[in-house]
Amino acid sequence: MPPASDTREHRGRSSTCVYCFARKTHSYLDLDTGQGFDSQIVVKVNAPALLRRELAARRWRGEHIAMGTNVDCYQRAEGRYGLMPGILEALRDHANPFSILTKGTLILRDLPLLRQAAAVTDIGISVSVGFLDRELWRTVEPGTPAPERRLEVVRTLTAHGIPCGVLMAPVIPFLGDAPEQLRATVRAVAEAGAGSVTPLVLHLRPGAREWFMAWLGQHHPHLVRRYETMYADGAYAPTWYQRRITRQVHDLATEYGIGPGRARRIPEPPTPEPAADAPPEPTQLTLL
Repeated sequence: MPPASDTREHRGRSSTCVYCFARKTHSYLDLDTGQGFDSQIVVKVNAPALLRRELAARRWRGEHIAMGTNVDCYQRAEGRYGLMPGILEALRDHANPFSILTKGTLILRDLPLLRQAAAVTDIGISVSVGFLDRELWRTVEPGTPAPERRLEVVRTLTAHGIPCGVLMAPVIPFLGDAPEQLRATVRAVAEAGAGSVTPLVLHLRPGAREWFMAWLGQHHPHLVRRYETMYADGAYAPTWYQRRITRQVHDLATEYGIGPGRARRIPEPPTPEPAADAPPEPTQLTLL
């Protein structure tokens, strides 16, 4: 979507993850990618009206809209601003297919709208649950709902006929990748009724990399050298490692009777100002 014309910024801690790749996008607004990312939230308060306008435009062809691939549209600020009900109503009214990726339990507030939308178009919900370790969760994903609460979202959505899968992300090397940890997570995902599980190994892009490595040095200093070696060639773990994790998770998914999702990389965040003669990009809606 084009940038919203009415934006407001409020300060206050939101749901944050030390590894979040979206940290880099904060620099597009000349904001800090560390503490600033955790506390400065830009809210496009006219997103529902903007979406309705775009959906009604003659040029719109009903393309699939993916939400939550850059920042979580059900983070804490959504509880204050309440943008998603208006967005879901617009998508429902235009029978426009969409998907949502979230760590937030607030999505259950909108269950009636999700059911209405599912009756007229294709929708998909993915809940992000990378591991079950509560100590790891408290330090690496502060402010987010606990993993078991997210799995309860999966259970509830599935019980109401809303297709729901789990993005098992991130699988954190040396902290959340032991065979018994992977097994426990996939077993819990299966018990929650998820239709699929898609593993995604931690990736460290500029902005997130510095913040994560500082966290690692504070909480797990013995792993710093191993991470420097593993991620020496860029943002992604070595291909052999990614394939090993994918194979393990897919084997476990088969064992527990759920379908494996297709391994994927999160798309690169958008550049702030594309060149005037650049080819058209997929439409993007940034909610928060």
